[in-house]
Amino acid sequence: MTRPRIHLEQEGELMHKTTDLLPMQSAMAPMPDRRRWLALVVLLVAGFMDLLDVTIVNVALPTIQSDLNAPYADLEWVVSGYLLGFAAMLITGGRLGDLLGRKTILLVGLTLFTLASLACGIAPGPPWLIAARIAQGATAGLMIPQILAIMHVSFPAAERGKVLGIWGGVLGSASVAGLIVGGILVQANLFGWAWRPIFLVNVPVGMLAIPAAMVLVRQSRSATADRLDPLGTVLAIGAVLLLAYPLTEGRALGWPVWTFALMAAAGLVLAVFVAYERRRSATVGSPLVVLNLFRERSFSAGMAVWLLYWIALGGYFLVWTLYLQAGLGWTPLRAGLSASPFAIAAAAGAGTSVEVFVPRFGRRVLFAGAMINAAGFGLYLYLAAHYGPAVTSAQMFAPLAISGFGFGLFVAPTVDLILSGVPAHDAGSASGQLSTIQQIGMALGVALAGVFFFTQLDNTSAHGTTSAIPAIQQQLTNLDIPATAQDQILTQFRACVHDRSAATDPTAVPTSCQPAPGQPFSEPLRQALTKAGLAANAHNMSRSFAQTLWWAIGILIAVAAVVLALPHRLSGGPTAETSRPGSLALDAVP
Repeated sequence: MTRPRIHLEQEGELMHKTTDLLPMQSAMAPMPDRRRWLALVVLLVAGFMDLLDVTIVNVALPTIQSDLNAPYADLEWVVSGYLLGFAAMLITGGRLGDLLGRKTILLVGLTLFTLASLACGIAPGPPWLIAARIAQGATAGLMIPQILAIMHVSFPAAERGKVLGIWGGVLGSASVAGLIVGGILVQANLFGWAWRPIFLVNVPVGMLAIPAAMVLVRQSRSATADRLDPLGTVLAIGAVLLLAYPLTEGRALGWPVWTFALMAAAGLVLAVFVAYERRRSATVGSPLVVLNLFRERSFSAGMAVWLLYWIALGGYFLVWTLYLQAGLGWTPLRAGLSASPFAIAAAAGAGTSVEVFVPRFGRRVLFAGAMINAAGFGLYLYLAAHYGPAVTSAQMFAPLAISGFGFGLFVAPTVDLILSGVPAHDAGSASGQLSTIQQIGMALGVALAGVFFFTQLDNTSAHGTTSAIPAIQQQLTNLDIPATAQDQILTQFRACVHDRSAATDPTAVPTSCQPAPGQPFSEPLRQALTKAGLAANAHNMSRSFAQTLWWAIGILIAVAAVVLALPHRLSGGPTAETSRPGSLALDAVP
């Protein structure tokens, strides 16, 4: 029989109901769930699956293209379809958990995510794979807000910092682990399935996680949000898609006018959404987004810092992956393993930030995290510019470890800062907003860094040809090619490198890279030009990567500056839950 809901009072204020209240530890607070740490393992597994799938597909794109005979535009949709579906469902998913039960929506999302992963793994062609990836992202958008919300309501305030520190470590390591796991699975070619195991690996994991979640995760929901907000849901999804779609597709299409029109329309729809939600809060109630949360300085300023930070990191991860694989020509496995220092250091930084450093240094920890991350990027910039294509994995260890540690120091306390003052009944909505801001920041970062990176690649293509020409001239001389013909070949070589650098589709072969009619290249000459082209591309990629890091460093310095504007008390509000030893509610050091 279902137990009746109990109203708990604390200091004269009505606390919020849940559907599965535990026996009261006292008149002030419910006893913590004894299974909460086992439940945390299930939540981390679910979150890891999602974060892994954001990046795991990147290393498999060449194999997917050859196996499915997919055009490059379809490959972009395999990546962006997941992000679009994910971003569109986050806020709605968070509120559905508040309304219908967070455990319920977690199980629905986890089940559908597992089925969508299976659909990705058995896709017979690009349209099927794209549709399955969109579904996979949307179902992940149902899961992720529940994970943060369940953490928020399941753990007492004294333990929440440690839990969010663990989550921060997972956040940092899972994205990088996607490159490692993807490289291993693609290179292993299990059962001759090529790229398919990168998706099918989620199926057995999901089949284990679903029954574990049913047993271990406690049900909770909001007692005040008692009805759906369908118009608000449509407006929110519309605003996110109007912004995310042109950001995702704009560069490949050459930024036509309609992409800017859609982004402007996103701003208008967002304004309508805010006006509607404000009116609904004052009349009907149960808004999709609780706008009052933004009245708390820690929540609104924390969201601004979070957005800026993920603009920098989203752009960095894009150009870093291009630099290692498309530039240096490293295998997916080598590129993924090179990311290990970042993942390990991120886990270490997240594990110590909230529990060890924040109680002593307050908001200075966020400042230090952003600046340490920037310092790591600065060292990476120097190495890429100094060594060019000759840089080694060992030389990358220090900048990646420094950047990762700064990442961990920043991410875990910021999540705690943003969510610490959120009432339990709004945990799902706040978690959905947090994840949505992260996705929008990453989309902005990818778009902006992509524009900057490829513009630099186009403008500095002469740098690569200058570096490669001495070697190709020697090769042409060894092949006994006359001086006049050499000049023609070198002119065509320069044009080819430039056109390759300017291309939006790296798989297409520009006309300038093909031999003139009636003048076919001999095999030795073709090999020499191919080798020189790869060398020129590596030099250009290294230079463009280094220059783009200046852009990321500038944003991280801006993040550090905004951190200094945060309130001295890093608390989201006056709720009793925010006052705990060692939490962000402590007075921070000015």
